[in-house]
Amino acid sequence: MQKDVVPAYEQVKAWVRQHIARGDWKPGDPVPSESALMEQFGISRMTANRALRELAAEGLVTRVQGSGTKVAQLHRISSQLVIRDIHEEVAERGHVHTTRILEVTEEKAGPAVAESLGLRKGARVFHTILVHMENGVPIQYEDRYVNPAAAPDYLNTDFTQTSPTLHLLQHAPLTEASYSIEACLPNEVEARELGIRRGEPCLVMMRRTVSGAHAASVARLVYPGARYSIAGQFQA
Repeated sequence: MQKDVVPAYEQVKAWVRQHIARGDWKPGDPVPSESALMEQFGISRMTANRALRELAAEGLVTRVQGSGTKVAQLHRISSQLVIRDIHEEVAERGHVHTTRILEVTEEKAGPAVAESLGLRKGARVFHTILVHMENGVPIQYEDRYVNPAAAPDYLNTDFTQTSPTLHLLQHAPLTEASYSIEACLPNEVEARELGIRRGEPCLVMMRRTVSGAHAASVARLVYPGARYSIAGQFQA
């Protein structure tokens, strides 16, 4: 069932991204050829070609006839993140998005959260933990803290119908965002809720958003590497 959720070419792209993110393949290093990918993943040449072609379009690899495919010189590329509602992403693929709610609370900010949101330690913050699913398969574990000054009605949201991202985009218009993405192993809770093994690599995005005068939210977004890929736009 899981293999049906994510197209084969997306699985190949996610695998290549993981190797680049972990530093296994450095800029200029060769990327496996179409033939090698066909053998490893049991896919057609057309599928392998699509995966490499899209990675090249995204700026992660370069393809030169006669020289093969290589990891791009990423230090010469700037990335642009487009923050989107996960429900919209899933719907665009013609699939069904559902949400499992694990926690919706108001609590006191610990030191790290307080610093990220520009608040004093112990200040009131909103905290939600959700699991987003595509056709019933978990694809994202979302652990988010929200500044009440930026989104005072956040906890009144029905998160089975409106995602935290959509609520914030509507009620705390984005003026600034920062993020980091790395390949990590999930903790015990994340692995259990995502239905994966502790040793299965994940893509982890740490994202902080600002709305006007307030830091709006900080979120840890965990994606099973075999089920999800994160795409961006790259400009020289």
